[in-house]
Amino acid sequence: MSPTPTPVAPGALPLIGHGLQLKQRPLEFMNSLREHGRVVRIQLARTPAYVVTDPALTKEVLVTDVTSFAKGGRIIDALKVFFGDGLATVADGDTHMKNRRLMQPMFNKAHIATRGDTMIEQVREIVEGWAEGESRDTLADMTELTLAAFLTALFGADLPAHLQRDFIALMPPIMQGTIRQTILPGWVTRLPLPTNRAHAQRVAQLRELIDQAIDHRAAALGLGDASDSGSAAAAGCPHAAGQADTGLFDTLLTADDPDTGPLPRRQLQDEAITLLTGAIETTSTTLAWALVEIEKNPEVGRRMLEELETVCADRPLRYEDLDELTYVRAVLQESMRMYGPAWLVTRTATRTVSLGGHSIPEGADVIYSPYLHQHDPSVFPEPERFDPDRWSGRPDAATRGAFLAFGAGRRNCVGEAFAWTELLIILTTVRQIWPRLALTSTAPKPQALVTVKPDGLSMAPHRGADSREKETEKESGSAEAGVIHRL
Repeated sequence: MSPTPTPVAPGALPLIGHGLQLKQRPLEFMNSLREHGRVVRIQLARTPAYVVTDPALTKEVLVTDVTSFAKGGRIIDALKVFFGDGLATVADGDTHMKNRRLMQPMFNKAHIATRGDTMIEQVREIVEGWAEGESRDTLADMTELTLAAFLTALFGADLPAHLQRDFIALMPPIMQGTIRQTILPGWVTRLPLPTNRAHAQRVAQLRELIDQAIDHRAAALGLGDASDSGSAAAAGCPHAAGQADTGLFDTLLTADDPDTGPLPRRQLQDEAITLLTGAIETTSTTLAWALVEIEKNPEVGRRMLEELETVCADRPLRYEDLDELTYVRAVLQESMRMYGPAWLVTRTATRTVSLGGHSIPEGADVIYSPYLHQHDPSVFPEPERFDPDRWSGRPDAATRGAFLAFGAGRRNCVGEAFAWTELLIILTTVRQIWPRLALTSTAPKPQALVTVKPDGLSMAPHRGADSREKETEKESGSAEAGVIHRL
């Protein structure tokens, strides 16, 4: 059977193809492709790429025919400059599988539980330092909270304060530079421009900070000097060192492959950068959007506070409470659905392959968009409406193919369980201490960079509940009283 001709998206321009549309209205453009077919060809400059708009076909790319679609493409190639060969960017194959198996124990629930209450204390200390009514950069606040919590989990609560401060100061400009690297043509990012040199210097500084954090943990574990080639794992293990304050990164520091020995320093750096970036970029963005939607939807905020009162009463959050925060989790999941967090992901066809009846040539970029799938009205009715209740009582199978915030298949996010823990801790702690965060900027619009960020967002914390929430609660109580009276 001859392949079905692949429809071409309208609006391509000479030389730049669909680049202008991807730059000026990327989310609207991606969503529009669904109207043209299950697989749609676009032009990235003069290079064709194939966008998969059907969740069932995306499942073929990520799960059922994964060997035909390798991790790669323009975005991954750009990120490798920053990440190196960390788990997110290393090529498919034995190395990826070995590294993934090595890192999985870091993120099992039992290991995460050892860090939960320490993370809560760290987040609570920062949030309690906010001033009543002060207008704050909300995305910056969420970045600080996620980074502080993750550094505590990754390297232990005894990480020197100056290292924490340096990480928190350095990561936001590094992420901005990395986003720039992924958007611009490769030849531009290789020119000796001031912005390129500044980004390279910051990445070098980050690797130096990671080296200091690694050496700190190695000393705490009694592993001796880990500055030469790797972890010196043979010198000990975290349990033998008798350290109560462990960090997730200890798993990598004490790894000792029977064939290759301890992990080399460069790989430790690459994995730390990958973990830090994944923890910060997606988590902080999701939290910022969740706070925006809570402010826009007072009933959502009221129900969250009601759940927190039921679960925690008047005491601070504890790690064991997280499983009971089902509505808070639904709010976070709906925030992820509406705003990505990733909006465009690439793979490379390893051979000429048929996808949905369309021929994809070997070496071609294949694109899927979690944002596009998560706004599919056939899966998520009224996709532009924020509705946490859409996640209540719905079997995962109904949305698994379209909800791709954590990926799917063998490249599914290894830190998914940790991400949920961090998200729940931060949002719950913020709402416990500050029952309302009032919007002080104009309503933000989604901006598609590496993640879908708010284009500008400031909010002011308040101890008192939103008057709109109180009014909603009063109206709800009056309605219930009326029903009882009629009965």
